[in-house]
Amino acid sequence: MRRADRLMQLVQILRDGSLHRAQDLAAAVGVSLRSIYRDMETLAASGVPISGERGVGYHVTAAITLPPLNLTLTEVEALHLGLSAVGAAEDADLAQAARQLLAKLDAVMPENPASAPAHGFAIYPFADAARGFQHLPRLRQAVRTRQKLALTLQGEDRTMRPLQLEYWGRLWTCVVWCEKRRDFDLIRVDQITALRVLPSLFVAEAGKSLNDYKARRKDGDSQSATGPSGRK
Repeated sequence: MRRADRLMQLVQILRDGSLHRAQDLAAAVGVSLRSIYRDMETLAASGVPISGERGVGYHVTAAITLPPLNLTLTEVEALHLGLSAVGAAEDADLAQAARQLLAKLDAVMPENPASAPAHGFAIYPFADAARGFQHLPRLRQAVRTRQKLALTLQGEDRTMRPLQLEYWGRLWTCVVWCEKRRDFDLIRVDQITALRVLPSLFVAEAGKSLNDYKARRKDGDSQSATGPSGRK
């Protein structure tokens, strides 16, 4: 067992708040008493709130888990960007830790699994997901100010009205009205190869608004549930 893994296992044992003798900890992780003494010193120096001494035992004196956090979408974006960078690092331990943190973040995001696209977004590669981050500031601004965008998406140039950004566990999508195709589309931000904000603005028009998109999607879900005959 790597020392980093052993330290994590010791933290998991100690977090119950009980007093644990050094010999019991040594037996639990399969090392000598001397190693346990060094491990306790390392954990304490790392900021883990451990109290105790040799011959008595050790226990954690405070919670070592974060309290619940209320994050904005921008904060989630920043967190994913940082974890993506660390996940691509050459340090194997740091890269693995970043992946574990991101998996925990994905697990607690308030996502509706029934409505999420079946593209495996939650396990999408870090490098692919990170490509889309560069476009998010301009996309957010364009959604707020209702500015049209000139996008290159999978080799095709299109003019679009950005209506809403959505988060799907690491990847972002954008609901748009495509003026070239004259229809709604749900585009993946990581597949945008070029983005330019146009000076022209758009206004809400019947049949082209976000509410129209949601109504169409709701109707489509209802038809899928009842089937072509209209019977469940």
